[in-house]
Amino acid sequence: MIKVLIADNHPIVRMGIKQVLNSASDFEVIEDVSTTSELFEKLEKVTPDVVMLEMDIPEINGIATLRKIKQEFPDIKVLIYSGQSEDVYALSTIRAGAFGYLSKTADLDYIISAVRKVSEGNMFITNELAQRLAFDEGTQKPRRFFRKLSTREVEVLKLLASGKRNKDVALGLNLNEKTVSTYKARLMKKLNVDNLVDLLQQAKALELY
Repeated sequence: MIKVLIADNHPIVRMGIKQVLNSASDFEVIEDVSTTSELFEKLEKVTPDVVMLEMDIPEINGIATLRKIKQEFPDIKVLIYSGQSEDVYALSTIRAGAFGYLSKTADLDYIISAVRKVSEGNMFITNELAQRLAFDEGTQKPRRFFRKLSTREVEVLKLLASGKRNKDVALGLNLNEKTVSTYKARLMKKLNVDNLVDLLQQAKALELY
């Protein structure tokens, strides 16, 4: 049996995923949690094969949570799922150590195949995403810039785009303000802008709002 823990703050989403997984004979949903503190409490007591982690789960953002799981429970595989732009976040989460990324707009069948693939230690992204990653490289769409950004830069940009000040970004990511300023300067250079307004426009184009 493939043991799964679902981490999402929406009860109806957890119930829906549980029903989909329970419809297959080789899955067992051993726990479901609504916050990151609950998640780490449960991981001290149970050992799932796969954690299905919602990107915007409360308390700690998904990428920071993913890093913590990788550090404290290295044998547990993480599948991130989200309503956020697949183009932007899939690469970022995989770079941070996720075994896969599933969009909430994906077909239900993908849930079973994604969790099964991740449990075997294989990478999962949808065919649609694989095709877009292959064919968008030559276009002028803003998201092509994203491939230049590190996972941490994406985190900083997302927080800036949500209206956070340098001080708040520093607190949220456990950095000092000077480091955040350095990231901001680096983001402006990589996204080819020279002021904060244009930087936030790029964030909007990258669907980080």
